[in-house]
Amino acid sequence: MSDDTDTEAFGGDVGGPGPEAWATGIAALAAALMREAHVLAETAAALHAAAAPTPGEPSGGPMSDVRRQRAVLQAGGEAALRAALALEAADVLAITADPGEQATRIAAAARRTGAASAQMATLLRAAALDFRSDDAAARIAATAIAQDIAARLERA
Repeated sequence: MSDDTDTEAFGGDVGGPGPEAWATGIAALAAALMREAHVLAETAAALHAAAAPTPGEPSGGPMSDVRRQRAVLQAGGEAALRAALALEAADVLAITADPGEQATRIAAAARRTGAASAQMATLLRAAALDFRSDDAAARIAATAIAQDIAARLERA
């Protein structure tokens, strides 16, 4: 984040997070996105496994209905897609510190997969809530970064 953004976000009278806190905030957001990707990938794998026919399953079993099986497989595919987008967003955070470029790259990744940019905004805000440190300045920075990128994604 630039010094101008720091001043705008926290006003001229209040000192915001320093450069190290901004860097830690970005790293924390990326780590949270990677954890979310892991959970989504596990969900996708579990749904795929649930849709697989079980040997010896009676014809009236829960996955014998093709419509139900199709819905489960579709949900698994959506979870896998969101996992891939979360990983892509984490990579974007590591590549550039410019929120405008970050939002542009994340929105482009979402468009390539047919997902809405607003879904990514929600994912970023959730990542900011999943902050696993007692560093208050970095938590503030992570929240500000996520909010800035999310607002840009919602306008995209």
